[in-house]
Amino acid sequence: MKKFGLLLLTTLLTVALVFSVAGCTGQKQEQKVLKVGTNATFPPFEMQENNEFTGFDMDLIRAIGEEQGYKVEINHMDFKALIPALGNKKIDAAIAGMSITEERLKSVDFTKAYFNAGLIIAVANNNETIKTTEDLKGKKLAAQNGTIGAAYCDEVKKLDAKTEVRIFDDIGAAFMELEKGGVDAVVNDHPVTAYYLKTTGTSKAKMVGDIFSADDQYGIAIKKGNTETLNMLNEGLDKIKANGKYDEIYKKWF
Repeated sequence: MKKFGLLLLTTLLTVALVFSVAGCTGQKQEQKVLKVGTNATFPPFEMQENNEFTGFDMDLIRAIGEEQGYKVEINHMDFKALIPALGNKKIDAAIAGMSITEERLKSVDFTKAYFNAGLIIAVANNNETIKTTEDLKGKKLAAQNGTIGAAYCDEVKKLDAKTEVRIFDDIGAAFMELEKGGVDAVVNDHPVTAYYLKTTGTSKAKMVGDIFSADDQYGIAIKKGNTETLNMLNEGLDKIKANGKYDEIYKKWF
């Protein structure tokens, strides 16, 4: 009987150990995944280097994911496809230097603002005729597809029908068009323009005038009504601001 009791106890302990290991394995396999959409053509916020997604936004969303226990999967897509992708549940969140606007709030929810942007004008280095937003009327303007800069250019065109607006999928292409004389000015987010001029070492373009639309703020977009993901991201954003990680990422890129 003693041997039988010992054998039974050993068997029960073995079974318990197997289920315990299986439970741990299951937890690893069931790690929460956050599917994030971006448009990686907006340095220094999102870009691709050596087939890796990098930039301020990319570091930010990964830091939030790590803080909240999520594995972050990043998907590159057209900027205008991001909001529809949220609606179709192809992605859980979109981060792409996306400004919080009344129009977008009709379709998606946004986290708390994580970055204050604002627009700036860039012109050719020898251009002395464009110095303020008033000087944009009747000129050839360039901006990136789907951005606040593009919307502003369209507003200028409404004020002066002679204004020409050219829209590019890649902000780098807009600057190249400026540098070769195809357009008179690029209207774009200030930090992106400043980063482009700094990193390309170009002497063919410069920023002019003051930053405008200074209330332009970036947020992470979520499917409307998805309060669980919204609250999780807001909580993570608060945490990385409190523990200094946000400041660390900011200093890295700016």
